[in-house]
Amino acid sequence: MAAEAAGAASAELVIGWCIFGLLLLAILAFCWIYVRKYQSQRESEVVSTITAIFSLAIALITSALLPVDIFLVSYMKNQNGTFKDWANANVSRQIEDTVLYGYYTLYSVILFCVFLWIPFVYFYYEEKDDDDTGKCTQIKTALKYTLGFVVICALLLLIGSLICKPILSRTENSKLFLKGRYAFVPLNVPNNKNSTEWEKVKFLFEELGSSHGLAALSFSISSLTLIGMLAAITYTAYGMSALPLNLIKGTRSAAYERLENTEDIEEVEQHIQTIKSKSKDGRPLSVRDKRTLKQLEERLRALKKRERHLEFIENSWWTKLCGALRPLKIIWGIFFILVALLFVISLFLSNLDKALHSAGVDSGFIIFGANLSNPLNMLLPLLQTVFPLDYILITIIIMYFIFTSMAGIRNIGIWFFWIRLYKIRRGRTRPQALLFLCMILLLIVLHTSYMIYSLAPQYVMYGSQNYLIESNVTYDDHKGNSTLSVPKRCDADAPEDQCTVTRTYLFLHKFWFFSAAYYFGNWAFLGVFLIGLVVSCCKGKKSVIEGVDEDDSDISDDEPSVYSA
Repeated sequence: MAAEAAGAASAELVIGWCIFGLLLLAILAFCWIYVRKYQSQRESEVVSTITAIFSLAIALITSALLPVDIFLVSYMKNQNGTFKDWANANVSRQIEDTVLYGYYTLYSVILFCVFLWIPFVYFYYEEKDDDDTGKCTQIKTALKYTLGFVVICALLLLIGSLICKPILSRTENSKLFLKGRYAFVPLNVPNNKNSTEWEKVKFLFEELGSSHGLAALSFSISSLTLIGMLAAITYTAYGMSALPLNLIKGTRSAAYERLENTEDIEEVEQHIQTIKSKSKDGRPLSVRDKRTLKQLEERLRALKKRERHLEFIENSWWTKLCGALRPLKIIWGIFFILVALLFVISLFLSNLDKALHSAGVDSGFIIFGANLSNPLNMLLPLLQTVFPLDYILITIIIMYFIFTSMAGIRNIGIWFFWIRLYKIRRGRTRPQALLFLCMILLLIVLHTSYMIYSLAPQYVMYGSQNYLIESNVTYDDHKGNSTLSVPKRCDADAPEDQCTVTRTYLFLHKFWFFSAAYYFGNWAFLGVFLIGLVVSCCKGKKSVIEGVDEDDSDISDDEPSVYSA
C-alpha cells in the first residue's frame, strides 16, 4: 500500500514538473529573442547579453513555479474535501519540500544576480567606456562598487534571520491562527558570558540553517518585491494604458512626416543664408548672429539625420508589413485595453474587500473568506481543476505584465530622479541600459506573484482544495436531526490539518508589514493607471521614428532600425 502511494505521488510530481520543464525551454527561447531584439548590434557584448538573458529567465522560471505549487497541493485532495489515498503526511511533506527546495534554489540565484552578478557586469562596462582603463583596473573598480551591493544583501539576510518569532494572533470571528507571520523579534542568543565570539557566530549559523533560513531568504526577496512594486507602479501601470492605445492610434505616416521635415530643412537653410548674407561685404557677424547660426546649423544636421531615417523607414519592408497588419493591431489594442480593465476591476474589488473585511493592517490585511468576488478570483480556481488551463492563464498574465512594463519603460525611459539615464530602443540599447532593463523586469516579475495573489488570493493560497465541515440536517418526516459532512472551499479560516498552504504564500506573506505595503501599493497602482489612461488618451500619434530627432547616444546614423515603426 505504501509503495502504491509513493508511486501515485511520484506520478503527480512527474506531471507537474514535466509541464514546468517544457515551460522552462519556452522561457529560455523567449528571453533570448527578447534580449537580442533590443540590444545594440554596434555595442553588443557577450557577457552582458548572457547576464540579461539569464537574469530575466530566472525571474520567469520562478513565476512559472507558482502554478506547479498550486497544482501539487490541489491534487492531494479530492473535490469532496477528502485527501487522496496516497496523500499521507509523509508524501505531502515530500511534495511540499520539493517545491520549497525549488524556491530556495531560484530565490538564492535571484539574490546572486541582483546583488553580485548584474552590478559587477554593469560597473565593468561602465569602466570599459574609458579607453585609458586596463582590464585589471576595470575588474578592481567593478568589484569595489559591487561590494556595496553584497553588504546590502548580507544586511537583508541578517535582518530576516533576526525576525524569527511568529506572532500567533487570533481574531474574534475566526478560528485561524496567523501562522508563520513574523515581526521584529531578536534571536534568543545564550546569555552565557563565557561564550566566545566564535560560539556566538556558530549559534547564528545553526539558527539560519534550521528555521530562520526561510525567514532570512523570505525577507530579502520581499524587499526586492517591494522595489518591484515601485517599478510596477511606475512602468507597468502606465504601460497598461499606453500599449493598447498606441496600438489603436498607430503612428504618423512616414511620407507625411518626411514632407514636413523637408519643409523644415528648407526653412532652416533659408535662415542660415540670411545670416551669412550679412557678412558678404566683409563685416564680421555679431555675437548674437554667431550664436544663432551655430544653433541653426545644429538644427539642420538633426533634420538631415531625421530625413535619412524617414527615407529608410518609408522604403522598408517592415513599414509596408505594419501597414498591412494595421487592422490586426487595432484588434490587439482593443483586446489589451479590455484585459487591462479586467485586471483593474479585479484588483479594485480585491483591495476593496481587504479594506472592508480584512483583519487589519497589523495582519497584512489578510481576508478570512472571500466576501467580494472578482472575475479572476472566480476564474482561476475553476481553470485549476483542468490542468494546465490555469498554467496557460498565468503565463498570459505574466507575459502581459512584461509587455506592458516594456511599453512603459520605452515611453518613460530609465531615470534616476530627474536625470534620464537611458532610453530603450529596439536594436539600439547599450549593454548598460540592457542590464538596467532586465533588472527592472526581474523585479517587476517578482512582484507579479504578489499581484496574482491580490487578484486571486484564494487560488494562490489553496488552489482548488476543499475541506469537510459538519452541517446539521433536519428531516421533517422523522422530526430528527443528523450531522452531514459537506465540502467547503479552503480559505484562510480553514483548519490547518485540512488544507495545505502553498509554499508561494509562505514565502511572500511571512511578514505583515510587507503585505500592508503591497496593499497600499495596489491603490497607488490603480491611481497611476487612471492617470496614464488620461495622458495616453490626450497624446497624439507617435512619430514613426520617435526619438531620432533628439540627442540620443543610443541612436546612430550607421545603425538605422527597421523596427522603429
